[in-house]
Amino acid sequence: MSNPPVRRARPVATAEGLAMFDPAAKERHNFPKLAERERKKWGISMRASLTLVLGAAVCFAVAPSALIAPAQADPAYSADKVIDIFVKDKAAADAAKANGKSRSICVGTAADCPAPPTQSATRFDLLVNFEFNSDKLTQSAKDNLDQFAKALLDPQLKGQKFEIDGHTDATGAEEYNLGLSERRANAVVAYLASQGLDPANLVAKGFGKTKPRVADPFSPENRRVETHLLE
Repeated sequence: MSNPPVRRARPVATAEGLAMFDPAAKERHNFPKLAERERKKWGISMRASLTLVLGAAVCFAVAPSALIAPAQADPAYSADKVIDIFVKDKAAADAAKANGKSRSICVGTAADCPAPPTQSATRFDLLVNFEFNSDKLTQSAKDNLDQFAKALLDPQLKGQKFEIDGHTDATGAEEYNLGLSERRANAVVAYLASQGLDPANLVAKGFGKTKPRVADPFSPENRRVETHLLE
């Protein structure tokens, strides 16, 4: 009785066996480690891509707002307008003075001798605002005063004297409002002097609530700083 043929097991290629002939084969056939390494690489790549996408989105969202500068309002009036107003005002005042000096003596009743017309100086609102309950000028107030200073430095008005009048509404104590109006008028004079005007030609006065612009004494329209030519 013959023995059945012996079947020899077919050798299985392993990473270790292949490494004997090809050192890189062990690394290529180590599938679990290879898969783990590839998974990590893919994960890092995905995270990097996601970071780039999010970064780009943030840039697109932020860039427009960063490029748009805050809007700044133009001054409420120009230097040319101030010059035009006060050159005419000065001419009218000079004409009134000349007319008064040349008038002859009138003998008769009041009806026969009417009083000479009076020349009222133009009161120009400088349109200056202050921080709440203080004499600190806002930026818009400074922008307006820059135009006023430019006008007063023009040869047509240079050397003319102006009165700067501060006013408040009726809110608060009378004494406090009077002091606040004086401080605000002085603040305007100080700023104009810093722009090159001679402070000797600027007279600051505070009137508190005593000269309201409108009938309602509490109206915010009464809070203002005005100016007019001095003779």
